[in-house]
Amino acid sequence: MHWKMLLLLLLYYNAQASMCHRWSKAVLFPAAHRPKRSSSLPLNPVLQTSLEEVELLFEFLLAELEISPDLQISIKDEELASLRKASDFRTVCNSVIPKSIPDIRRLSASLSSHPGILKKEDFERTVLTLAYVAYRTALSHGYQKDIWAQSLVSLFQALRHDLMRSSQPGVPP
Repeated sequence: MHWKMLLLLLLYYNAQASMCHRWSKAVLFPAAHRPKRSSSLPLNPVLQTSLEEVELLFEFLLAELEISPDLQISIKDEELASLRKASDFRTVCNSVIPKSIPDIRRLSASLSSHPGILKKEDFERTVLTLAYVAYRTALSHGYQKDIWAQSLVSLFQALRHDLMRSSQPGVPP
């Protein structure tokens, strides 16, 4: 009887371990890994690979951005918009980050149950999603404003939680 219980516990543990392993492979931003046939967009674009690029991303966010009625994001400053990294910025903003409330809520739920620390590109995309949601919150009125504000708060909490986890010693990525 004891060996059956031991075997059952071993199988249960193995099943849990394999499920956790599969879960950690879940993609937070599936559009980054799903190229469109008709476009020449890079697969899984990343904006920050050096300190200079982080500063450039900060400049993009501080520059005046424009969101068209079809939700396409562009940089108004022509000089900044002409940079090569601006093209990657537009790709991430227009093709990768979620823009609808259901997609943003799905991302928030995934972030709240995400094990470990976010990868650099996932953190970057979450920050850009947060910036987009803040913009939409500012432009909304009434009930829509409340919905966008709730999404803004949940994304902020997920980012804050990730930053607090990453500052703890010995936390695996």
